[in-house]
Amino acid sequence: MDQSNPTFLSRMLRIRFVVFIFLWMIPLINANSADGARVALKINRLENAVSPTAVSHMDGEKSVHKIQRSVHSHTLHMNPIGFLRLYQITGDESLLRKVHPRADKKTNSHTSPHATMQSVDLDDVRWTNGFWADQFDLCHNTMIPNLWRIFSDPKISHAYTNFRIAAGLEEGNHHGPKFNDGDFYKWLEAAAFTYAISKDAKLDRLMDQIIDVIARSQRDDGYLHTPVLIVQKHGNENIRELQNQLHFETYNIGHLLTTACIHHRATGKTSLLAVAIKAAEYLIHVCEHSPMELARITICPSHYMGIIDLYRVTHDQRYLELAKTLIDIRALNPTGTDHNQDRIAFREQTTAVGHAVRANYLYAGAADVYLETGDSTLLNTLEQIWRDVVYRKMYVTGATGALYDGASPDGSRNHSEIQLVHQAYGRPYQLPNITAYNETCATIGNALLNWRMLQITGEARFADVLELALYNGILAGISLDGKQFFYTNPLRTVKNLPFDLRWSRERKPYISSFCCPPNVVRAIAEVSRYAYSVSENSVCINLFGSNELDTRLPDGSHITLRQKTDYPWNGHVTIEVQSVEKPDFAMNVRIPEWANNVKIQLNRQNIDALCKPGSYFSLQKSWTQGDTVEINFPMPATLIQAHPLIEELRNQVAVKRGPLVYCLESTDLPDSIEIDQVMIPRDIQFHSQFESDVLGGIVTLKGTALAMEKPDWTNHLYRELQSSTGRPISIQLIPYYAYGNRDASEMSVWMPLR
Repeated sequence: MDQSNPTFLSRMLRIRFVVFIFLWMIPLINANSADGARVALKINRLENAVSPTAVSHMDGEKSVHKIQRSVHSHTLHMNPIGFLRLYQITGDESLLRKVHPRADKKTNSHTSPHATMQSVDLDDVRWTNGFWADQFDLCHNTMIPNLWRIFSDPKISHAYTNFRIAAGLEEGNHHGPKFNDGDFYKWLEAAAFTYAISKDAKLDRLMDQIIDVIARSQRDDGYLHTPVLIVQKHGNENIRELQNQLHFETYNIGHLLTTACIHHRATGKTSLLAVAIKAAEYLIHVCEHSPMELARITICPSHYMGIIDLYRVTHDQRYLELAKTLIDIRALNPTGTDHNQDRIAFREQTTAVGHAVRANYLYAGAADVYLETGDSTLLNTLEQIWRDVVYRKMYVTGATGALYDGASPDGSRNHSEIQLVHQAYGRPYQLPNITAYNETCATIGNALLNWRMLQITGEARFADVLELALYNGILAGISLDGKQFFYTNPLRTVKNLPFDLRWSRERKPYISSFCCPPNVVRAIAEVSRYAYSVSENSVCINLFGSNELDTRLPDGSHITLRQKTDYPWNGHVTIEVQSVEKPDFAMNVRIPEWANNVKIQLNRQNIDALCKPGSYFSLQKSWTQGDTVEINFPMPATLIQAHPLIEELRNQVAVKRGPLVYCLESTDLPDSIEIDQVMIPRDIQFHSQFESDVLGGIVTLKGTALAMEKPDWTNHLYRELQSSTGRPISIQLIPYYAYGNRDASEMSVWMPLR
């Protein structure tokens, strides 16, 4: 290399300057914490003298190594930000572990003291074939690359470009919604989880590239929100942080924290974890000095979950205290509303109100705090809210958030306090079909809550709702090819409505509010994390699908299981013990609430015991390699009726088979018949058949229904009842999640009962 090159000489002078200053600082580093804070400031100034790129350049390797040797030869008592600054200069990841020496790659709720069930690690479950294996492969090979194409194209999303502008790598202005940062983090989380299982080196390199840009975007104090950072970079100091609730700053930071923890656990790297720790330090500072301000701007609080994720990885008690405080300070907001679930203190709430995504994220975050603290007041609130949702406000698909616009506190005698509520939980039993909002993100939030409630209690009712949401409300949000998306998920679509709807009833490749697409992709990527749980002397099978489990029980003993099944198309499940280190444990198999007359065999011998629907069936024995458990869940198609207070569903039925909700599409009707004419006989018999060439391979339900005469409603709102016996027609039902993947058609989950 030409050492006479001016660029080379300049680089070497800068590196030598860094080494000199660092060696000069060593005595200060060994001083007290106050001196440590001053050291952090000095290190911060070094960042202006030499860039990470220059230091990491091969020409500077000797100087970097000299810095690293100096670090390791002294006992450092630097504050966390000081270590973070030095890590950014040197790239030495061991420095980050000095911030949090107990940073744990293999953790989620493993150490949560109030978890009845503990989660397994990211890569402990691998889908081998069948339904969820196909979904995961599609996620890996299509969904994730497709979203990266969208996020990295400034003509479409501008999300990644916003980070590049904030990092000083490009010129320009911020474009897109204020919550775009968080949506980009959700995609990155999906990529990290997928890497944990696939070990896709190309994906790993892409994440490294992106994380470098994100880290360069972050302000020195840990603040990271591109809409504000870009404006400030342009010299407008009138735009400050935490001024507008609808800027979604804490929402964005929350998804950053969770993504960083997943990335760390998946790769062992601390590059994004360093960014998350700085962001958490920023939140701690704000919470200590401006709690009212933080309470006022909190919206869609993903940061409750994110802070607990960071606590579980770092074991830093300050993060747990922060999460507890964040829930408490919600009551400080003098302008709180039901829309944001902060009109009254969280522990005083008994029903689900307001914006359903914000609500479900709040509930999931509170459940995380309970898992770490055992605060019974949180669990009491969550139990009451869960019952309100599941028994009075949840759709048959597991979706929540029925209304485009509602009002709350609904029915208040003080009319002045009633306010508009968007994407809302409505009144009990207020569940319209055509206008159902059911934002995909709200259903994902419902799944996140139920997963945490399952860990807390070990009760199968929460796994039932989780499964319902996964197969129906969540999967419906994305097309079968993995490239088009719903924002809302109605239970009925009708052509030529006499009124407008805010969102399309056809999936679109890009939606202006792009929060749902990356959320549904990360949900699909992470289904395997819900399949099993472990406890002291047991392994719990929560979800069914062909997979392999390779994990350890809480006592450290190793176990591997293999599950084989065509679920959800077939109810036969085989679980084989492939290896076991400590033979005496219980295998707890979930019996879904829809499953009657379940039969279980152990090593081909019938077990004469009652398998109660909606519970876990426990098999306790001394297990050996080759032991097999076979479960047969009968899967007849059944008619479902709704509570009589759901006025839209009086005298109507839906059809369910196993965990899947079915629907009727006009595509499958004769041209002369419309969906409104179809009535379901009370004694209808459905024939189920797997058809590999229909909608990617599904079980269809075929039966004989009645087609009623189509009345003329021109200039009529009401008319005299006309008798009609109807004529028999053949109908075909498909799983709800698969609708809308053929030509544009009408669809209905609920149909009149004859």
